[in-house]
Amino acid sequence: MSWLQVVVLSVLQGLTEFLPVSSSGHLRIFSTWFFGEDAGASFTAVVQLGTEAAVLVFFFKDIVRILVAWFRGVVDAGRRADPDYRLGWYVIVGSVPIAVIGFVGKDVIRDAARNLWITAIVLIAFSFVFLLAEKLGRQDRPVDGRSLEGLSMRDAIVMGLAQCLALIPGVSRSGGTISAGLFLGMSREAAARFSFLLAIPAVLASGLFSLPDAFDPAQGQSASGLQLLVGSAIAFVLGYAAIAWLLRFVQNHSLAWFAGYRILLGLLVMGLLATGTIPAT
Repeated sequence: MSWLQVVVLSVLQGLTEFLPVSSSGHLRIFSTWFFGEDAGASFTAVVQLGTEAAVLVFFFKDIVRILVAWFRGVVDAGRRADPDYRLGWYVIVGSVPIAVIGFVGKDVIRDAARNLWITAIVLIAFSFVFLLAEKLGRQDRPVDGRSLEGLSMRDAIVMGLAQCLALIPGVSRSGGTISAGLFLGMSREAAARFSFLLAIPAVLASGLFSLPDAFDPAQGQSASGLQLLVGSAIAFVLGYAAIAWLLRFVQNHSLAWFAGYRILLGLLVMGLLATGTIPAT
């Protein structure tokens, strides 16, 4: 990979990972449009480690609090009434579906699912899911937007299943899980916060698992260790800013703004494909 590719794609990753617009879809589209070749699922997964680091830093205090409560609850039954102990289990259980499906369907995810016609269609189709979630979501559940007290195991399972859809470029991990939270009656802020916590095990495992493949041209364009390091650093800085911005934005704005952008991007990609400007695979 050239350094220009690394910088451009890392900027895209950092800006879009946490917004409900699909970072994998953006990297798939713009790597082909600007540079004539798919960067590959492995490069995408590894650079995601940069945005994953942003989540870890941004939510560091929350993560430590949850981990301490969970370990205490595991060894002391008397501490299991702590909401943070239950929250720890919710993150663990909610992460199981994507771990299983991601492992079993690895080959499909890295091949057939990366067809740009699929990406364009999914960008548009799931925009209407966002709009439906905004229309039907009551947002009247007593789930605290910061501590997430009031969250249930059912919420974790449903949002965990929704997260699996993000394995298809164009869906959006945050968009899918936030929409699921809205359908469950949660506020946008609470749904977004749990979405970020839920992403930690999935993205971390995906990035580490894909690290060896990122150097293999057979898995897409190969990158050097220094390029992956710089790309991850860029993604970290922009990802941190994106988290802070989105948590403020969803307090007073709907997902409809992102749905409109996704529809326009999907139509643009379809136009590029139909005219032969970019290849589908």
